[in-house]
Amino acid sequence: MITDLEPMRDRCITLLQELIRIPSVNRGSFEVSDGNERPCAELLATFLREAGLEPKLLEGDKNRTNVVARLKGTGKKPPLLLNAHLDVVEADETEWSRPPFSGEIHDGYVWGRGTIDMKHMAAMSACTLALLAARKEPLDRDVIFAGVADEEAGCRRGATYLVEQHPDEVRAEYMLGEVGAFSLYFLGNTFYPIQVAEKGTCWVEAKLTGDAGHGSMPNPESAVIKLGRAISRLGKKRLPVHPTAVVERFVHGLSAKMPAPHRAIMRRLTTPQVAGLILDTLVREPSQRRSFGAMLSNTASPTVVRAGSKTNVIPGFATVEIDGRTLPGQSDAAFLDELRAALGEDAELRVMHSAPPVEASSETLLFQHLSAQIRKHDPLGTPLPYLIPGFTDAKAYSRLGTHCYGFSPVRFDPTADIAFTRMYHGKDERVPVDGLRWGFGVLYDTVLSFCRAS
Repeated sequence: MITDLEPMRDRCITLLQELIRIPSVNRGSFEVSDGNERPCAELLATFLREAGLEPKLLEGDKNRTNVVARLKGTGKKPPLLLNAHLDVVEADETEWSRPPFSGEIHDGYVWGRGTIDMKHMAAMSACTLALLAARKEPLDRDVIFAGVADEEAGCRRGATYLVEQHPDEVRAEYMLGEVGAFSLYFLGNTFYPIQVAEKGTCWVEAKLTGDAGHGSMPNPESAVIKLGRAISRLGKKRLPVHPTAVVERFVHGLSAKMPAPHRAIMRRLTTPQVAGLILDTLVREPSQRRSFGAMLSNTASPTVVRAGSKTNVIPGFATVEIDGRTLPGQSDAAFLDELRAALGEDAELRVMHSAPPVEASSETLLFQHLSAQIRKHDPLGTPLPYLIPGFTDAKAYSRLGTHCYGFSPVRFDPTADIAFTRMYHGKDERVPVDGLRWGFGVLYDTVLSFCRAS
């Protein structure tokens, strides 16, 4: 049984490698179950049993397995939940420099699909629970770990299943999960965004119709051509800016560390009339520009296009599925109006799935504690409240009244041409070994100091 921090840092790395070698790819959708998280859940359950805990394996669909373990405290205070999803998106091995499910260490990084999204948090959380148990630390809060299925397809068979079918297993005052406490380098400064809010989802099918006909007689107004023009318009259009309180705090926090000329300009980023101009001129790094843009506006990404079934037949309709994300304070109806303005009035829109935005207060005791821990472990870093453009399992846990924060700490080398945000769903996903060892120490210290018996 490991009782010291340094050996557990090493075990955290090897546990992550073991998880990466299990290709728990989620090929399903919100409607269709197609995945296999069971081997990951069983691996973590075995690890936690060896630490003296009694994990439970819970699943609603075959092999869509969730693992939940609880380290009991005195119960004087409500529990803290550590959450990580075990499913990953697909990886085309031909596009990767290293095999995506090898878990190998190369150039100081652990490589593989899921190293950032988000098996690193599963490894850190399980190791945190194991070390707390081994040290028999006196705690006023129960500490719960949930390794869940199906986050990549909407959480239905993972966190949502637990909330609806096993709420007492995961009920907590606070939850720590993705995305946050990663190092963000911007204009010479180091920041650590801590997620307090996430956008809603509004997945839409847009349908364009036209006259069917023979492929030998081109029709410039066919459904496929009209759909192509609509997608092109959507790709070129920046949707309206809607400033939110959390993004204003984030932007103002960034600007406070900048030299005078940049500071004044950056603070105007949340002004709708000039936001686009500032993004295009001040934010030079493309991934950061996209990230800021997604925090300021609802977004719409065309992802799946369908039309026709025979090469020589012009189809009568064509469709595109659009991944829409809505800011706090924005409704699905308002988003559909923006989408229709971009696509054109001919587009027939159908909402396939939607979920509301989620937002937690940045004035809680835990958020203040998270900020203090970041400053303790990196005195030159600045913690900031943050809104993420994606969705997480917080969508489910917030239904139980849980305050959900993105806090899965990892530090990147500021001199390396690699950024946390570029790793999500991207090729060559990897996490720095030293940065993960640092992150585990931060997470363990944070959980212990917040839950320790008074």
